[in-house]
Amino acid sequence: MPRSETELMLKGYGLTTAEMYYRMPDHQSVLNSFVWQDYDLAPDYPKLFGFIEFWQEKLDGPLHSVRFTHRKMIRAGEWRNVVQEFRLN
Repeated sequence: MPRSETELMLKGYGLTTAEMYYRMPDHQSVLNSFVWQDYDLAPDYPKLFGFIEFWQEKLDGPLHSVRFTHRKMIRAGEWRNVVQEFRLN
């Protein structure tokens, strides 16, 4: 069942961005890059490492290196439930 981005952020997921450098299958001396983004859980990063495993098993271009960053979009002190709003004229 797909979840909304807000639900994922409230459950502790953060936006993970990875830049992968890989060698071209036919030209091993040429490096190319690919950028991947998804919501993932730190510090285990199951989605990122799952994608890297998929790459190594299914794709022909061998990985040279992977650089990634992770940022939580909602932190503990930034979310509050507003129950009622008062307007002053």
